[in-house]
Amino acid sequence: MLFSRFFRATLLAALLTSPALLQAQSATPSTAAPDASRITLVIHGGAGTITRALMTPEKEKAYQDALNQALDAGYAVLKKGGTALDAVEASVRFMEDSPLFNAGKGAVFTHDGRNEMDAAIMDGRNLAAGSVAGVTVVRNPIRAARAVMEKSEHVLLTGSGAEQFAREKGLAIVPPSYFYTEARYQQLQQALAEERKPGSPDQLNAPTSPSEKSKVKLKGGKPQSTALPESQIFTEGKKYGTVGAVALDQFGNLAAATSTGGMTNKRYGRVGDAPIIGCGTYADNQSCAVSCTGWGEYFIRATVARDVAARVELLHQPVAEAAQATMDKVGKMGGDGGLIALDRQGNIALPFNSAGMYRAYVKANGERQVQIYK
Repeated sequence: MLFSRFFRATLLAALLTSPALLQAQSATPSTAAPDASRITLVIHGGAGTITRALMTPEKEKAYQDALNQALDAGYAVLKKGGTALDAVEASVRFMEDSPLFNAGKGAVFTHDGRNEMDAAIMDGRNLAAGSVAGVTVVRNPIRAARAVMEKSEHVLLTGSGAEQFAREKGLAIVPPSYFYTEARYQQLQQALAEERKPGSPDQLNAPTSPSEKSKVKLKGGKPQSTALPESQIFTEGKKYGTVGAVALDQFGNLAAATSTGGMTNKRYGRVGDAPIIGCGTYADNQSCAVSCTGWGEYFIRATVARDVAARVELLHQPVAEAAQATMDKVGKMGGDGGLIALDRQGNIALPFNSAGMYRAYVKANGERQVQIYK
């Protein structure tokens, strides 16, 4: 009898702590009646040393216009009764197609002169998630991330394997030259020049002349000139150019998506926080949806996106308080950047500890803001 009681108690404890049951408890699709008054969309286009002193009026307008259009792309989905998942994908895809942002078309160059991109997406209804890392020929990495989530049993695919999967699923594949932009090439050349200066932390490992691999060729086989004026380069000092979106749909469900080209001059197949669920991207109907931008190594170590969600869910902190507390932790560690977060009541948080962050949001009541500086 005693053994039987012990067995039943042990079995019950195992069931209550099983991953499947925990996921079922946490992932709760909304059963509420549709309510269009709740729809909300928040986006970001990167954080860093973004100041008025480093921004021309033309560049500022270009970014404001692009952020507004990215908002429109996702909000149109929500207004038509679409899901939060479709909305965040639409906004991120727009930014991936813009050369202004470090994602997709505007991705930065690695040390070897390649564009290696990462992306992730997560559905707050059921904790379903998908991501890709180190892809070089997928036109829209966020589409590949969603395909991983919906059409495979995996969460994260990398490199050539992720590209093969994207091909098999019929996603748009482009030549690596599609991702070339003059501004990003100039950023790489500037980084290589800094790297070669005596006293630079990387000077011992830096080549004595620009690596042949980093010399992007134009049509006709001529090396690209480095004579582009600084005023035409879409870079604002030290900037972490990730893009992302979080949304709340009329059904009360949350979603998050993030996409990035990583860091200029990165080496060795480096992957940041964006495609790592719980670090740069997270969504759960029980708490909030989060997309991050910043120094990825710190955001990974602090599991930033999940940390915000855990504070909301377990400590019952308001989303703005939770997001700020997590960014404070990142700052104390020595990291910088920012994040966007959104809960099921439509409350928004946009904290950052850098000089600026491209950010915008729109609500069903018509409230709309596009901001760049502090």
